[in-house]
Amino acid sequence: MQLFYSATSPYVRKVVVAAMLRGLDDRLERVTVNAHASPPALLAANPLSKVPALITDDGRSLVDSPVICAFLDSLGEAPPLTPAGPDRWRVERLHALADGITDAAVLGRMEAMRPEEAARGEHRARLWSAVVRTLDLLEGEAAMLDEATTPAQWTIGTVALACALGYLDFRYGDRDWRAGRPGLAAWDEAVRRHPVFVATEPA
Repeated sequence: MQLFYSATSPYVRKVVVAAMLRGLDDRLERVTVNAHASPPALLAANPLSKVPALITDDGRSLVDSPVICAFLDSLGEAPPLTPAGPDRWRVERLHALADGITDAAVLGRMEAMRPEEAARGEHRARLWSAVVRTLDLLEGEAAMLDEATTPAQWTIGTVALACALGYLDFRYGDRDWRAGRPGLAAWDEAVRRHPVFVATEPA
């Protein structure tokens, strides 16, 4: 399988961590691309010119990290990262909240790289407010996260959250998201030391 890849993308990182946890990483050929340059090979796999994009062994193109992670869950013998039954919706909710943090942080980063205008500053503030509100919500649920500090307990939701928090550290190092959130900070400290997160941490 070919994975169109950028080492700094938190969405790509989530897919790679999911593949590692499911024992599938050796089946992925990582193709490094600059999505902003819209190279033809990426456009052939994903006309949206976004990473990650996956070409499966039978030549199908899959786009968007939740879709790719769900596909990886269908392969191999390891327990799926998205459980069946009632627990699925708890995991899917956390996955969506974590991706929402990432979405707002990535958009805020892109806005900060454009020429400054008052409207853009207000938009960045709204995006960061969305991150703060969601972090506060998850801090209130930190006791649930404390039960998910080892790979056997992880789901796609906790993987997505760890990648979202890692992105905040990477791109928003001047903002201390840990302040006032001891439960979330302690969970992140325990999870980020695992080899799959150490190996995928952006430089």
